[in-house]
Amino acid sequence: MFKQRTFLLLIAVLGGMLTTYAQSLSLKNATILVSPSVPVPMRETAPKVFTEEINKRTQLLLKPATAWPKTGVTVAMALSSDRELFGKALPARKAGDAAETRAEGFRVVVDGQTLWIIGADARGVLFGTGWVLRHLEMSAGNALLAPTTDVATSPAYPIRGHQLGYRHTANSYDAWTVGQFDQYFRELAIFGTNAVEGIPFHEDEKPNPHFKIPASEMRVKMGELCQQYDLDYWVWTPVTFELTDADKRAAELRLHEEFYKKCPRLDHIFVPGGDPGDNHPKLVLPFLKDLHQLLTKYHPKAKVWVSLQGFSVEQTDYFYRYLAENSPDWLQGVVSGPGSPPMAETRFRLPKKYQHRQYPDITHNVRCEFPVRGWDQAYALTLGREASNPRPYAFSEIHQTYAPFTDGFVSYSDGCHDDVNKVVWSMRGWNPTMDVREIMTDYTRFFFGKTATESAADGIAALENNWKGSLVQNGGVEATFAFWKGLETANPALKNNWRWQMLLLRANYDTYTRRRLVYEQSLEKQANGVLSQASELGTEKAMNEALTLVNRADQQNCAPELRQKIEQLCADLFTSIGLQTSVKKHNAKGYERGCVLDFVDYPLNNRWWLADEFKKVSTLPSEEAKKVRLKEIATWENPGIGSFYDDVSSVAKGPRVKTISEDATDVAWWEDGFSRTRLSAQLFQKCPELEYDNLQMDARYIVRVVGSGEALLRVDGRRLEPITYSREPNGVKEWIVPLTLTQDGKLHVTFDEPEESHLNWRKQSKISDVWLLKQ
Repeated sequence: MFKQRTFLLLIAVLGGMLTTYAQSLSLKNATILVSPSVPVPMRETAPKVFTEEINKRTQLLLKPATAWPKTGVTVAMALSSDRELFGKALPARKAGDAAETRAEGFRVVVDGQTLWIIGADARGVLFGTGWVLRHLEMSAGNALLAPTTDVATSPAYPIRGHQLGYRHTANSYDAWTVGQFDQYFRELAIFGTNAVEGIPFHEDEKPNPHFKIPASEMRVKMGELCQQYDLDYWVWTPVTFELTDADKRAAELRLHEEFYKKCPRLDHIFVPGGDPGDNHPKLVLPFLKDLHQLLTKYHPKAKVWVSLQGFSVEQTDYFYRYLAENSPDWLQGVVSGPGSPPMAETRFRLPKKYQHRQYPDITHNVRCEFPVRGWDQAYALTLGREASNPRPYAFSEIHQTYAPFTDGFVSYSDGCHDDVNKVVWSMRGWNPTMDVREIMTDYTRFFFGKTATESAADGIAALENNWKGSLVQNGGVEATFAFWKGLETANPALKNNWRWQMLLLRANYDTYTRRRLVYEQSLEKQANGVLSQASELGTEKAMNEALTLVNRADQQNCAPELRQKIEQLCADLFTSIGLQTSVKKHNAKGYERGCVLDFVDYPLNNRWWLADEFKKVSTLPSEEAKKVRLKEIATWENPGIGSFYDDVSSVAKGPRVKTISEDATDVAWWEDGFSRTRLSAQLFQKCPELEYDNLQMDARYIVRVVGSGEALLRVDGRRLEPITYSREPNGVKEWIVPLTLTQDGKLHVTFDEPEESHLNWRKQSKISDVWLLKQ
């Protein structure tokens, strides 16, 4: 009986699967019919994209047709303004639903044996084609779509673009061929992108070992690709010289005009007010007017934009006063990027006739506009600014926060490592309420196939969660690694897929970093134990033994197989997409530009700092002085019962710190990231806030701070006078806490911000370590 029931259940399951398969619309022998009203070149581009992307994944070759076939499935591409296509009426619109008639909108509907892709315009046809490609279930020999498909949609925001800079600063784009850009433009369009921004003229003179063609040629090729895919072509053109220099100003205008003549398509010129640039708007605005005059000679509908980045209050006021008095028609709008006034304020002050575009930084992890909040120091010191950084849920929230003040965005990107983020911004720009996991399943279905769709989408979310909270305490990192390892084993065909490689690199790198962190900090704890016995061992012996312990990390790798895998994946990514993860191996522009391979073994304990400190200790005048200093080092993070230590920028070692740095983990980036200073000194805050409770009410406490520059301490709102105050780098400052302030068993420690606006941020005051020491 049991066997019979099992057999019947199996038959039922297989029957259901076969029924579903049979009911789906199969494109196996489909033909493509395109309305002659679809504008050129989209009349050729849309069916080409559709045919080629299906062929890559299924080996099917859909055939073009010029009339309705007698039998079989037809993919019909038309405009919503068409009443019929070669004698066959278009499907009736849904009552009250006119999405396919709005700019860039489309409708996708299965009507019997016909798959209709109906666009409001040329772009609508392309975006409708992209929707189908994202939702087809493709496998060798077949492409299936649900027979009940009937979707009509149009974008919420008219500007949805990404900056793709062919320059050495980028960690991958500079190594791309025209064909690679072509494919990437296509893939971005499939996910709803309608604009691409190039970067600047002045890269031409800079030597680049990766360029396949000169930058001047690639800029024109990008214009041709935008024409092919009907994408707006933006160019970011900073003014890096003083506009008061008439000769340079004239030369810059000639440079622009030469480019305008050559470029087959150009829609927008964006001149940042600052970052880079340092000109007053009274000079910038006339220059923009001259640019517009030249621009419209060759591209009559092209627009000019400006950002207020780096503008002072006086300069910002001047700008708005100019708009109020002159109402220039040559200006299209304002761009808000890092260093701009708040976006809500900009939209409020900006006259309605002008558009407002966001310039979000989706490419960096630290020292940026949208840093990873509470990022573990180990990641900050090894993954740095431009690692593979899928942050779908974080960036969905960020988009939701700022988008309502804008007409859309063109993101700042310096490499393909932020590919997931680009798709999230494009899709949320189309539909701000679209479920994030739905975006990720669209992404994984299209790029990885049906066998990995759900699991890879969950794996991307898991990678984002790897970056939350203390790395040591995040046991999910190991689970994420095991998950991705299983995915890799189950999907060997994806081995050469660069997006797959990028995600695998993160899974391996995160795990390797966590294992190293646990291992290397354990060695340091042992070394501190040895230093605590300096009185018995003698200072020289204690230092030698401690150094031997911490340096064991260099002799005995805790996860050699992971280290080898990271090396291999970095090599694979350099081959597949030109990703430069090393200065020495890949000729990256600089260590800050995504060179994760160069930092894969950067110390996660203080062995470099200890080696340097021990040399200083050896020069002290007496054995007693040496013992005192070694005790300070040994008890740095463990000052004893009743005392407290906080590494102010560490989510693991700063439990009493209530503030979050403006820049997440502020890595000072000394010596190209290879600083030998104590790890805590490389990460800091300006004005941390700390709270203490359960203090001994009759005990005397001292606040000790290590940092540089000023530390204007307040305890429970009261400014205290220091007893020790060194402004030198890693200098010590101390204050005695009055007994009256600890009578309730609590303390609230804050710091006033010193006036240092005249200083570069690297020279401004910093606080890295704070102690409350019970005497």
